[in-house]
Amino acid sequence: MRSLLEFLVVALAVTLTPGPGTATVLRVAARDGRRAAMSAVVGNSGGVLMWGALSALGVSSLILASQIAYDTLRVVGAGVLVVLGLRSLLHRRHAAAPGTEPATGPDAEPDAEPATKPATEPATEPARAAGWRSGLVTSASNPKLAVFFVALFPQFVRPGAPVLPYALAMAAVIVALDIAWFSLLAFAVERAQHVLKPKVQAALERFTGAVMVGLGIRLATESR
Repeated sequence: MRSLLEFLVVALAVTLTPGPGTATVLRVAARDGRRAAMSAVVGNSGGVLMWGALSALGVSSLILASQIAYDTLRVVGAGVLVVLGLRSLLHRRHAAAPGTEPATGPDAEPDAEPATKPATEPATEPARAAGWRSGLVTSASNPKLAVFFVALFPQFVRPGAPVLPYALAMAAVIVALDIAWFSLLAFAVERAQHVLKPKVQAALERFTGAVMVGLGIRLATESR
């Protein structure tokens, strides 16, 4: 059994390593703001806890032992990343399309609304719900989390100790680190939106969308 300090070092390294969770939080923060991004963090944490519990119950090992089950989960996860990434790309493309700027001057319609909401506008309930779903689906459909937990947890569980409480406790530590790190990222994106021009904000969302598409393609094509 390894020490608690070693586990914390590994957990911190996992948290800081960019992946689908990071891309999802950045994407939601760039598109819908910090509050929606925090909902995505909560959803992502739910998926992490789910995989921690499944690994303790042996379900993750069964998935990894079955090539069909693993490949199915891998393709689903890749599809989720690609779809979410494309939605960001298409969302910004439509928002920046010619003719979508609100009219100004004497001919402007009094009820005209801007094509995109200001960065400072609080996230709506649908936006927060969508962020939560994005975070949950992204982590729940990520087979790499199953591989990670199955490979990591046995190294830190004492022989004869109850596996489920240990697994959930270690998953909770990873969730705590994720929340701290992702909250910082969401806050940084929100602060940046106050000083960046709309075109730069649009470029940030397109970039995160492209990263998610790339991660999805890589997940779909790589071997176990």
